Amino acid sequence: MSHAAYCVVLPNTQYATRTMIRINNLRKSFRMGRETVHALAGVDLTIEANTFWAVMGPSGSGKSTLLYLLGGLDRPTQGQIEVNGRSIDSLDENRLAVYRRHTIGFIFQSFNLIPSMTALENVAFPMRFAGISRRKRLARAADLLTQVGLAERMNHRPTELSGGQQQRVAVARALVNDPQLILADEPTGNLDTASGTEILNLLAELHSNGRTVLVVTHDPRIANFASHTIQLLDGKIVNGQSA
Repeated sequence: MSHAAYCVVLPNTQYATRTMIRINNLRKSFRMGRETVHALAGVDLTIEANTFWAVMGPSGSGKSTLLYLLGGLDRPTQGQIEVNGRSIDSLDENRLAVYRRHTIGFIFQSFNLIPSMTALENVAFPMRFAGISRRKRLARAADLLTQVGLAERMNHRPTELSGGQQQRVAVARALVNDPQLILADEPTGNLDTASGTEILNLLAELHSNGRTVLVVTHDPRIANFASHTIQLLDGKIVNGQSA
């Protein structure tokens, strides 16, 4: 299937340059037995809205930890994270849940689809927590699945879909609440080369139409899509570049 057949169409709006994310002296430590592991050891980073960031580095460098802290799935040991001028590291659990629901779209390597649900039901499911009626949930889910090229597969369960198709379901699910920020953790890690390229194209399409995208990955092809790339090593940024 060509890229044009499944690109996501979003409003063609002009976006002024503005800071979306500001990270200051971010640190995260874990206890492992008698040892203290410093997953992040003082990260400073500014991310402008409508940019596409690739975070690269070896396993254990702190990439996923950074992603989970940005997504409000974990809390830092020290430091500050501001998103749209608001400090998220001080939010209580209820406000963090609202932040995740309205600001973040997550895409995971393992897809995290519910096996007993169809693709349509998987995409519609997160909208239940926003108080949206079943009819509207299913209509929006169907529209998003059509946009990612799965109009003919929306009534299939995950086991009836290829890895690339499952990841496209996950992308559609990430978009249901119209998030400003897409966070993807190794989105091509479980895919073959062709399917991985499709997902990278899809993420690039989201970026080109106004989303801010941050991808944690080992996939070197990301350099062809990202506007900015940083390398993490031992919990620190060791270099970065703009496309």
